[in-house]
Amino acid sequence: MDIRVDDDDSIRPAGRVLVVDDEKALAAMVASYLVRAGYEVAQEHTGPGAVAAVRTERPDVVVLDLGLPGLDGIEVCRRIRSSSECYVLMLTARGDEEDRLAGLAVGADDYIVKPFSVRELVARVQAVMRRPRTGGAPVRPEAPRVYGDLEVDVAGRQVRVGGAPVALTRTEFDLLAALAVRPHEAMSRRRLIDVVWDPAWVGDEHIVDVHIGHVRRKIGDDPADPRWVDTVRGVGYRMVRR
Repeated sequence: MDIRVDDDDSIRPAGRVLVVDDEKALAAMVASYLVRAGYEVAQEHTGPGAVAAVRTERPDVVVLDLGLPGLDGIEVCRRIRSSSECYVLMLTARGDEEDRLAGLAVGADDYIVKPFSVRELVARVQAVMRRPRTGGAPVRPEAPRVYGDLEVDVAGRQVRVGGAPVALTRTEFDLLAALAVRPHEAMSRRRLIDVVWDPAWVGDEHIVDVHIGHVRRKIGDDPADPRWVDTVRGVGYRMVRR
């Protein structure tokens, strides 16, 4: 079932959201709140249906439950990431840290723990729709930020290592860009969350560590002997060139 805003050329939806949950009543309630917030919303209740809907609906955000029939949320997220750069907000059961880490590992951008406030979920969707943000970087920097073999093109939203493009998710790119536009400045996890997620974001700040780990792996940066992304013990991270 789809819940959509009126088909009126004068009404422009705030964005497209796909809500995926096998609890149909919960999915309908979440969808109704999102529609009231101005979003165009579609619903799916199975894993295969979600994968297909991402291709046809082309959502900006997917609200994805992990426990789905047909394909679980982890596999759905993995398949979404092979074809779409939409934001993925996972719904996880309280205490399932392994599931949260697994979801983030396959490309989810954020998570919210059940039971949750629907208003909080809507706020999270609104927060990701305000992205991409680069923490005060110039809209049109004169040139890409270059750190030896690493090139971060903030305006073009591209990353290259040794001239070869590196595929990052939106969240991964936003984190790297936030560091790149402030070379040598130590940025705390909270500051990175404010810049990349939203100042109103509430949750485990170590979500930053998970995404930074993905960035390092993809750009070939060894955390034990980093060339570019350095850990500042007790603070967070900074961009360096060694």
